[in-house]
Amino acid sequence: MCSNKKDSFGVCKNKSHVLGHQTFCPLFCSFEKPIVHLRLEMKRTLEHIEYDEQTKRLSAFAKALAHPTRIEILKLLEGQSCCFTGDLVDVLPLAQSTVSQHLNELKKAGLIQGELKPPKIKYCINQKNWEEAKKLFANFFAK
Repeated sequence: MCSNKKDSFGVCKNKSHVLGHQTFCPLFCSFEKPIVHLRLEMKRTLEHIEYDEQTKRLSAFAKALAHPTRIEILKLLEGQSCCFTGDLVDVLPLAQSTVSQHLNELKKAGLIQGELKPPKIKYCINQKNWEEAKKLFANFFAK
């Protein structure tokens, strides 16, 4: 066992036990299978990064599209004017609560809109935001 001081991760602080040397710390390395330990120094900043509005919108749309079920929902909604949650549950092999969660994420991003028709909710593509998303993605991938 190595008796040298350890850092917060339990790695030996002895410079000869670190990258670039052939001496290995017995606490973490086997002499039969030598391993070189890397010490990574990460630069940390306390500065707040400010993103422009288009980048924020693109990120929100990308997050909403990050699940295959949501993409399928958008494909279904794009092919018709509107539909109810129950209609989507009939088409998708998922529980109603799961479909509702996906619809909520799409609505939060502004890609769809819901209209309450008690006891159901009618959903359709938010055309204005849908066009904006298409333009933002086209510009992003064109660069």
